Amino acid sequence: MQQRGRKKNSFRKERAQSEFEQRIIDLARVTRVMAGGKRLRFRACVAIGDKRGRVGWSVAKGADVAIAVNKAVNKAKKNLFKLKLTGGTIPHQVVGKFKSSQVMLKPAVEGTGIIAGGAVRQILELAGVPNIYGKILTKTNNKISNIEATMKALKSLKQPVERDEAVSEEIPEQEEVRKERDLEAEEELEKTQAKILKKEGIEEDKKPLKKD
Repeated sequence: MQQRGRKKNSFRKERAQSEFEQRIIDLARVTRVMAGGKRLRFRACVAIGDKRGRVGWSVAKGADVAIAVNKAVNKAKKNLFKLKLTGGTIPHQVVGKFKSSQVMLKPAVEGTGIIAGGAVRQILELAGVPNIYGKILTKTNNKISNIEATMKALKSLKQPVERDEAVSEEIPEQEEVRKERDLEAEEELEKTQAKILKKEGIEEDKKPLKKD
């Protein structure tokens, strides 16, 4: 019974890990001077995504490369972002800024693909955006800053209001305004008609006299 339980738990872990695709964006060695000498650690920048709109990234340090990567993946799962697309691309052009990095994203027609490079392309691929233009406007080569600028650009996207909802909100207001205008026009016509009749010496409700 214990073996079956272990197999089920291992299957669930493998399924959870296979749900997201992970990529190591940057890997660097970090040294720190301590009292006993230099301490060597590894810094990993990892991005994960399911290619269906969810994407996340994080940076972590560890004594070993595997430890640093696993820590970064666990952090990235806690910082996932859900991206909504319209027509296979983003709804509008947007620019994301972070420190010295500046990234521009533009919508593209169907069949264009992902036209971007570096860390920006990897984030867009993991997010599952099929058609998009991406460009790094600054000359910085810092991958972490470029990723942060890309994520800020994606998070600042605004979804367009559906046309049916906008029309349904505008129609009642337009009908009320039209009714008020019609009432005002009718009142003005009645006033002008009364003035004309009064000028001619004719009462509107007066009945004609009967002849003997």
